[in-house]
Amino acid sequence: MAVSDPLFLDKTNPELWNSIGKFSNEVAKSYRAAGVSDRTAELVNLRVSQINGCAYCLDLHARKALAAGESLQRINLLRTWDECGGLFSEEECAALAIAEAATNLPKPEERIAAVASARLVLTDEQVSAIQWIAVAMNAFNRISILSRHPVKERELS
Repeated sequence: MAVSDPLFLDKTNPELWNSIGKFSNEVAKSYRAAGVSDRTAELVNLRVSQINGCAYCLDLHARKALAAGESLQRINLLRTWDECGGLFSEEECAALAIAEAATNLPKPEERIAAVASARLVLTDEQVSAIQWIAVAMNAFNRISILSRHPVKERELS
């Protein structure tokens, strides 16, 4: 094996991979119980993955977003969600602002402002759930980036 071969963390430590999978399932239960849709959760997953530059997760969550009813137009414009007028709802914009704050970790006052603004349109349970979605996605991004998970060519469906 060459030193440059990827070291797949999920294969090397399957018990840890299974643990984070269980954590992700609990996050999904939590956001659904809070009234956050799978579609919004996938927008958050995509935005976090865009920021982190995780090709594998972008591919996976674009497909999941489409399956959850998301449009190709909104997926394509997600990087510029805050410049798209009314294309994204107020609640989705709040969720995306939280996702960016949780991923970029700006100055404390900026993070606090993002959460405070989100609390004007989302419940505390939804704000918390969206932050947990971003935490989980950031972890998965790092696992995939460090493992160099490959993106396979697929037909659009």
